[in-house]
Amino acid sequence: MSAPETMTFDGNALHLLDQRALPGEVRYEICRSAEETAQAIKTLVVRGAPAIGVAAAFGVVLAAKRAMEAGAPLDPALDAAHQVLAASRPTAVNLFWALEQMRRARAGVLQALAPEVVVALASEANRILTDDVASCRAIGEFGAALFPEHARVLTHCNAGALATAGYGTALGVIRSARRMNKLDRVFVDETRPVLQGARLTAWELVNEGIPTTLITDSMAGALMARGEVNCVVVGADRITANGDVINKIGTYTVAVLAREHKIPFLVAAPRSTFDLATPSGDRVTIEERDPSEVLHFGGARTAPQGVDVRNPAFDVTPAAFVTAIVCETGIARPPFMAELVRLRALPFNATHS
Repeated sequence: MSAPETMTFDGNALHLLDQRALPGEVRYEICRSAEETAQAIKTLVVRGAPAIGVAAAFGVVLAAKRAMEAGAPLDPALDAAHQVLAASRPTAVNLFWALEQMRRARAGVLQALAPEVVVALASEANRILTDDVASCRAIGEFGAALFPEHARVLTHCNAGALATAGYGTALGVIRSARRMNKLDRVFVDETRPVLQGARLTAWELVNEGIPTTLITDSMAGALMARGEVNCVVVGADRITANGDVINKIGTYTVAVLAREHKIPFLVAAPRSTFDLATPSGDRVTIEERDPSEVLHFGGARTAPQGVDVRNPAFDVTPAAFVTAIVCETGIARPPFMAELVRLRALPFNATHS
């Protein structure tokens, strides 16, 4: 059984699979404005860097449509939409990349009437969505070629169909490896504190009949030491010019363990995740989330009153810990700076991926 669609756009509203409810319930949040879309991003209804970017693009479409229906000027409405969407989450660069694509689409129809602008923006958002799926499939093919035979893969957080418009980045590699008969088992870190691995990644893989073992985050090193893991693949929310990888908190720990045990550490992400304007990971703003995510588990408080909390959503894995970065146009190996520039410049035909 395949996972439900992460999002659909019916021309009037954006329907987002509410990932907060998984795996217990499949339900959709309906967004009819840019503000509602931004709130859905902020509250993790939709999550995963590529999916956030696609959702934001449709949020811009909704802003244009609402302004047109109200007979209001489009430009102020679109400026406000870009602002509220850009503020929804600070770390994932795909969000800002998608908003820039929508700005360019608007600039291409500056003199057009409002209905034509809405059509142009909707066309661009749909292109971003379909290109994302095609990119993930290409990433899957390139990445699976790096897996060893009889791969026993560890992955952290969720970089699957749920985190993208479909197919997934890290899970796209895993799906392609399975199709090539190279995959024995996937070990899934639960990914505290929001349990994206336990709730989402395990759910995706079990639904497809892929052999899956769920572990706590603290078990990864022990399994590596026992030889049970021979490859790691993760996604990314941002990759800086030098190859530093910003991803879900705990990724850095897994990378250190993989290096210690001489296990390949692969990063799978579309080029929209590349932030070549930022030289290194120490320049990136790391989102700090609500302390309640750490203080509670399953709705019950698990820590004493008065304790201080840190809840960074992401960490930085230095490029030195990364074996390869896989995108839709190929594979980058260290040193990454020139390789990322090269891969960014290569053409990608989504219709032939």
